[in-house]
Amino acid sequence: MKIYVIGSSLTSCYWNGAATYYRGIYKNLSHCGHQITFAEPDIYRRQQNRDCASIEYANIRIYQTPRELASILAEASATDLIVKHSGVGADDELLEAEVLNCRSPERRVAFWDVDAPATLARLSRNPTDPFRSLIPQYDFVFTYGGGISVCQAYLRLGAKNCFPIYNALDPDTHFPVAADPAFHCDLAFVGNRMPDREARVEQFFFQAAELAPRAKFLLGGEGWKGRSLPDNVRSIGHVGTANHNLINSSADFVLNINRESMAQVGFSPPTRVFEAAGSAACMITDAWPGIEQFFVPGREILVASSAEDIVDYLRTVRRPQARSLGLAMRQRALRHHTYQLRAHQVDQILRQFWHAKSGPATQSEDSPGQFAEVICEETH
Repeated sequence: MKIYVIGSSLTSCYWNGAATYYRGIYKNLSHCGHQITFAEPDIYRRQQNRDCASIEYANIRIYQTPRELASILAEASATDLIVKHSGVGADDELLEAEVLNCRSPERRVAFWDVDAPATLARLSRNPTDPFRSLIPQYDFVFTYGGGISVCQAYLRLGAKNCFPIYNALDPDTHFPVAADPAFHCDLAFVGNRMPDREARVEQFFFQAAELAPRAKFLLGGEGWKGRSLPDNVRSIGHVGTANHNLINSSADFVLNINRESMAQVGFSPPTRVFEAAGSAACMITDAWPGIEQFFVPGREILVASSAEDIVDYLRTVRRPQARSLGLAMRQRALRHHTYQLRAHQVDQILRQFWHAKSGPATQSEDSPGQFAEVICEETH
């Protein structure tokens, strides 16, 4: 199958947290036999900050927006499936409508939401948002996460279906490496400064640093330059893909902090969780609903509800226990949460519905919960 994807960026993780997800999904869909073209706009200096030497599993199409949008849509119209991701970063609302004009009996169109809480909040704020009327026209709706509540929301909005395809591990990319003294610390957190997460970073990371002044904290990510840092926090700026394993393997503990909207919705483990799992790092995560569906708290991952919890872990969890937790998390990810498994799930969904005479299965608004629950169970 020829799949044409329009997304933020496959070539660069610069201000693009979805890069790891895209790479894992589309590399493994390629291994399933699909031909992938990934179109991304030349914006936000991502092309000046590429972190992939080569991408052999996809044909990359860098386009100038909005000048080349017409040619992008024309190219997409010569394929079997068009995937419009949320958060492309340019012309999103225009593309939401225009990709549907490419739809035909031979060509299907999917909306793949990589930030469902933001999309659903947008629709909730604006009852006249044009995207509301477009959702029922998509053949497939995939989401980055969100579990039953997100599926229910999309089905209530008229979606034919909703399939959560969660983040996962690519063991070829994220794996244990020798620790680097340059990155050694008691706790490392990597995350860009974002309005929807900043308060939680203050609550969990910076407050923990203040409560444990003798511990060493490492802060990675863009946007923190103007923030006054405690003396025991070292900021290293943007962390490219090449350094993920070094940081995860060099820190005693790695911290995950979800964005506020993701934490409230739950069932949305970010890429950082699986990157750390690949490195067999001992991860501490902020609490959010559904984490036990992915890793066992206390045996494979540590869950914190406050900065005090984090500091308690730093003081009481010894290195052998931390090493055991990290290895158990890695083994769980390798068994149940790889991008190979996620891509196989997508492949099966496409194959199941592609040749069905009646088209993709539909669900009535009367029973969205049952449908969503079945889908969510199938993803684990």
